[in-house]
Formats: sequence, C-alpha cells, structure tokens
Amino acid sequence: MPQAPRAPQGLSRRARYFVEAHGLRVPRRDIRRHQDLWLKHGIPGAEIDRAVAFQELWGGIALPPAPAYEGGPRVLEADVPEGSATDGWRFPAGDCRVSMAHGFMIGPGGEFGIDADQWAPLHASTEGWVEALALAHDAGYWASSITKIKGDAVEQVDLDGFEQVPEVQGLTDTWWRGKDSLIAIYRGEAVGFAAPHCRQAHIYGGLDPWGLGGH
Repeated sequence: MPQAPRAPQGLSRRARYFVEAHGLRVPRRDIRRHQDLWLKHGIPGAEIDRAVAFQELWGGIALPPAPAYEGGPRVLEADVPEGSATDGWRFPAGDCRVSMAHGFMIGPGGEFGIDADQWAPLHASTEGWVEALALAHDAGYWASSITKIKGDAVEQVDLDGFEQVPEVQGLTDTWWRGKDSLIAIYRGEAVGFAAPHCRQAHIYGGLDPWGLGGH
C-alpha cells in the first residue's frame, strides 16, 4: 500500500513539506539484484552504485505533476545505467506519465534532466527538481495571476530586479524571484530537441513572502 514518504535530507522546509504532505511512496524495486548482469554488460560498478544510491533515497516516491514536461516522472525510480566512458553515464530517473519523446535521467554529475535528441540537464540535482516542484505548487496556489509565455517571447521577459532562486539549482531551467512575483523559465525541451519554439516562461504575480518561497 502507498505510504507517506519521508523527505530526504538537504531539502528546504517548503520542499520537505511538499514531499511529505503531497507525495506518496510505493514499493520500490531492489535494483541491486541486477548488479552481476549489469557488470557483465560492461556497466561500471561505480555507475551501478550511483543508481542504487538514488533508488535508496528517492525510489518509489510519487509527487504531484510538474507544470512542464507533461507532469514529470510518474514515480521516481532508477534503472539500468546507459552511456560510455567517452560520452558519460546516465540512468533513468522514472517513467514518464504519458508517452513522451524523451526520458527523465540522472546525469554524470547527478544532474536531473531529460534525454531527448540530446541530453538537457534541467537542475544540478534531484533535490533541485523537487525544490522547483514545491515552488511551482505553492506559487500556483498563492499567485493572484499566472501568465504563460512561449517561444521567442520568452527571451523578452524582463528579469530586471529579479534574482535567481538558488535552491532549485537551475541549469537549463531556472527560477527567478522578484519583489512580489516568481518567474519560471523552461528551456529543457528547446535544448533537448533543438526546438526554440518549445521554450516556456510561467510568471506568478501578486505573491506574498510565503508564496515567494524564501523559506
């Protein structure tokens, strides 16, 4: 039976509450039992250890849908690593909620991203992805207005007076905090598919200090 998950260490108070109040934990697979087979197929032991560590920390956690990427992974779940010493190794972070042309992956340095026509790291860690989910959840609830912008217009969004939100550890995707608003800029699919029209920006206006996420 699904249970309330215990939030991993290293998250903000907001993100811990988001995981524990809105997430579920379902039984997770023991991927360590595949170790011998994976080693026979040339997967380095260190990469298997990375996948196992992710599975022990995040495996089986189901979170509310993300506002982009068709909702994000259905359940966080590691699987067989793939790659090479030349290109770097990645492993799946969980199945998509719907049929997608990309998959969610954990990169060589622990980045959380999507593997499309090319690798697009969204956040520097899984924690950054979860922080962004928590921020979007609260901002969407507390904002008096939400404006969505697509394509070339994203590059015209005025970020003067805004500071990048550090806890989301943004890489391809970034979050920006202003006096009474938050801006989320999603470039992952634009990078992953070399498709600039896929850029998005979500502007959450009319936020109080709680909604701004400075916690």
